Amino acid sequence: MADFNYTDKGVMDYKACWDLQEALLASVVEEKRRLGHPVAKNHFILVEHPPVYTLGKSGNENNMLIRKEFLDQIGATYYRINRGGDITYHGPGQLVGYPILDLEYYQIGIREFIAKMEEAIIGTLGAFGLSGARREGATGVWLDPEDPARARKICAIGVRVSRFVTMHGFALNVNTDLRYFGYINPCGFNSSAVTSFRQELGGEVPPGEVKAVLKEQFNLMY
Repeated sequence: MADFNYTDKGVMDYKACWDLQEALLASVVEEKRRLGHPVAKNHFILVEHPPVYTLGKSGNENNMLIRKEFLDQIGATYYRINRGGDITYHGPGQLVGYPILDLEYYQIGIREFIAKMEEAIIGTLGAFGLSGARREGATGVWLDPEDPARARKICAIGVRVSRFVTMHGFALNVNTDLRYFGYINPCGFNSSAVTSFRQELGGEVPPGEVKAVLKEQFNLMY
């Protein structure tokens, strides 16, 4: 079982949180170097961000459907960042999780790590009566992924690994304002394929309840 050091940052500026992740990753890498072996020094940041669009290092800027000048009008910012994946949106009502851990210690690769994250999200959805699943050829968690007419994404995942240590993570739509997805092709998919707990369940879901279940699920990852 992974011994995560959970830190709930509430609402935090995206760049400040990115810098925090980089500092934590560097501290884990430095400890590995100093000790000469993998370490079980795990961090897990839970956070919400003010409206922001982020584009992964291999992402296509054409999936941003608005000019950057329009961002001020909708109260959003934009960053090109060093994770995998394409463009996504973070904002209030969305639960974002950044696990920072040493994959070498757990003797797993990046694909298995992502699969474990997806499984933890699927378990969290199940606790609220939602049936999440993977979609072939895509990273993240979906509802009805096998039905092209109904498939909709509820959780995006994108990570970076340096010296086997992870950063970035997942974005789970809980009470997210989905209108912001209308300005992008999230993760390269049409914006109509995005959903949230609130949309599926017909009302607000207490974020604290989702966080509690999420922690239980992630503690079962290893």
